[in-house]
Amino acid sequence: MFSFFKKKIIVPHIRLTGVIGSAGRFRQGIDFAGQQEIIKKAFSFKKAKNVAISINSPGGSPVQSHLIHDYIRQLAKKNKKKVIIFAEDVAASGGYLIACAGDEIYANSSSIVGSIGVISASFGFQDAIKRIGIQRRVYTAGKNKSTLDPFKEEKEEDIQRIKKLQLELHSDFINLVKKSRGSKLKDPEKNNIFTGEFWSGSASLRLGLVDGLGNAEQVLREKFGENIVIKKLQKPKGFISRKLSSSLDNQIDGVINALEERALWQKFGL
Repeated sequence: MFSFFKKKIIVPHIRLTGVIGSAGRFRQGIDFAGQQEIIKKAFSFKKAKNVAISINSPGGSPVQSHLIHDYIRQLAKKNKKKVIIFAEDVAASGGYLIACAGDEIYANSSSIVGSIGVISASFGFQDAIKRIGIQRRVYTAGKNKSTLDPFKEEKEEDIQRIKKLQLELHSDFINLVKKSRGSKLKDPEKNNIFTGEFWSGSASLRLGLVDGLGNAEQVLREKFGENIVIKKLQKPKGFISRKLSSSLDNQIDGVINALEERALWQKFGL
């Protein structure tokens, strides 16, 4: 009888999709500068006590991941709002790092979650340029300026220096996950949670990496009832950006960047 007068529950909902960092000259990935306004807008609804964020990312830049994670937590604390994260196809590596900004994390049973590790990859072309008779001339000030130059032989000291840096970044990542998930994690050492391994959403639930299974609309309606209003917010794409990306997508740099981005997704079978 009185359902007409029931107070509507508003939940702003944003999606963060793509590789974290720059995805090319005219193909923007998920970065802090590009997402700051839409995240800020989601937290600006005064009557909303919760903010929902869907993530679909295989990872990317650790710095941009941290910046976005920290900004979400900063706004959540400032505005006294709860953050509910939803993993879509993938929330792995930096994508999972951002997911840890959530007070609760949900995933689809078939989502790919985890990959808590650090990776850097390159190629070695030193033999190739010798075979085709190319001489490369590099001049540096600072003996380590050409560390891991792909056109020179690898040096053991360079490899060890990179590994040391990776261990430091990995330690930061682990500490952030532990702080976010706390006692929810099920025996991290025994279950190889911090080895870079990744799991399905169902397995992630058993390991404590997520809190439940389900998509955003389903979970939000179960939590807050059918009277909920899910305010889906999207970042508009400018006219100039659309024209540039349309005219330059087929250029060589666009193809290379697309292949690099695709390689990140394919790591998780997508």
